[in-house]
Amino acid sequence: MKFGLLGARLGHSLSPQIHQEVFRQLGIEATYELIEVPTEKLADKVAELRKNYRGLNVTIPHKVAVMDSLDYIAAEAGAIGAVNTILFKDGMASGFNTDYFGFARLLEHNGLVPEGKKVCVLGTGGASRAILQCVKDMQAQSITVISRVIENAPEDIRAHYTVKTYEDLKTLDGDLLINCTPVGMYPNVEASPVDGAVMEHFAAAVDIIYNPSETKFMKLARQQGKLAVNGLFMLVAQAVAADEIWLERKLDAGLIAGVTDTIATLL
Repeated sequence: MKFGLLGARLGHSLSPQIHQEVFRQLGIEATYELIEVPTEKLADKVAELRKNYRGLNVTIPHKVAVMDSLDYIAAEAGAIGAVNTILFKDGMASGFNTDYFGFARLLEHNGLVPEGKKVCVLGTGGASRAILQCVKDMQAQSITVISRVIENAPEDIRAHYTVKTYEDLKTLDGDLLINCTPVGMYPNVEASPVDGAVMEHFAAAVDIIYNPSETKFMKLARQQGKLAVNGLFMLVAQAVAADEIWLERKLDAGLIAGVTDTIATLL
């Protein structure tokens, strides 16, 4: 079976190692490749891959645009407005979103369940959509979304959430600050979407970036004695959920923690 990750720039990705570790533990022979494609060639690439691939993961910046190339969109992906997993079966290309599941598992694993909490999410791109739906469904008290320019935020996000600018963020506070932007991702490891002054107003921080294992965003929180976690557990959890879709079988929940520990040694 052939699988792969569809994105624009994928040199940082650990997805092949994660899926190969899952396949190894399950005794399955399969390949998982990195497939870089610019947005303007995305539709043609999906049409090409559906001929001989079983499934794909989708990452920045294609999670929204790829939906136009699919025959079926699962309910959770439709609600979120983004797809990160594609299944090719019986001539159909079906889209799902396992980021939602992965982020919920990350919050639970780290004692950061947002019920009754004030949450602030940085970024309005495809990566933020599953996180927003997740913290909403986990009954956060309030959710504020930060965008560089409010008018540039997608219309549906502006309709359902309070959207503020990074200038506004300087006067906000909350229980949880979540980075859903690529700022700070390898190789730009010295960058952070916020500074220490902003971080002072939040109790804990989550960065969905996992390479580097400690981003500057996380360092700012830890320097202030606050809990800060990266996105590796989420990445593995969503990968296992994708494997369940592709393999059409339920996998053991303990697989997530075990594979996360293995992959963490690579960072």
